[in-house]
Amino acid sequence: MGRIHIVTDSTGELTKEEIDKYHIHVVPLTIQIDQKSYVDGVDISTIEFLEKMANAPELPKSSQPAVGVFKELFDELGSNGDEVLVITMTGGMSGTVKSAEAAATMSDTNVVVVDSRFISFGLGFQVIEAAKMAEEGKTMEEILKRLDHVRSNTNLLVVVDTLDNLIKGGRIGKGTGLIGSLLNIKPIASLEGGAYNPVAKVRSHKQAVKYLFNQFQEDTNGKIIKGVGIAHANGLNIGEPLKTMIEESGYHDVKFGYTSPIICTHTGPGAIGFSYYTD
Repeated sequence: MGRIHIVTDSTGELTKEEIDKYHIHVVPLTIQIDQKSYVDGVDISTIEFLEKMANAPELPKSSQPAVGVFKELFDELGSNGDEVLVITMTGGMSGTVKSAEAAATMSDTNVVVVDSRFISFGLGFQVIEAAKMAEEGKTMEEILKRLDHVRSNTNLLVVVDTLDNLIKGGRIGKGTGLIGSLLNIKPIASLEGGAYNPVAKVRSHKQAVKYLFNQFQEDTNGKIIKGVGIAHANGLNIGEPLKTMIEESGYHDVKFGYTSPIICTHTGPGAIGFSYYTD
């Protein structure tokens, strides 16, 4: 039996060490800002991107990988009969999964495409689980079954510090945004079902931290915590105290770092994404 190669996009918050260790293939999205195009995670850092976005007159635009890029990789990986499993960011926010599916129909390689229904660490958790199982020689059926379990036991909450990008991106109306800005409201949303779903509104970073930690405790009570990740777009006012509270509650392996420029485009500066999953 041949091996199973794991392919994903650039929004899963994977470290270079994880990518190398588990032999994961990353097909990056691209992002356009100030009439220039950058490859996500390759030729622009999140810090550089946030600086450019702060001064840009228009909202940056992201683009999914081209079908041809996926097909070329699939053909290469499957040239000796190996299989390919692709796990992408949610189709509710990007056409990446459609590009991968189109490429799969054009390639002679046996390719299975999975919509993770998440972004950020919510996607990364599934990719790492799949990669570990592939290294252990598990079958495609076994891996897909495990991914279904991980997906249904994952939570991802997003806190936005400024409403500007949500308004420009058409995710909330201008009237709502104006009211929210005047009241300094910070919306909290869930990515349940793969789409942006508002679940609460708070008026301070402290209230945001309290809400997120309480939700975390409620969702993980009596369960085995398998992973926790906090990704931010300079959202340290929320991210750092939340990380501390989680560690003080007994879980000490919190993944923490900058999110990708692609996600920053949707959320704006100061945002955090809080992901966790259980067994």
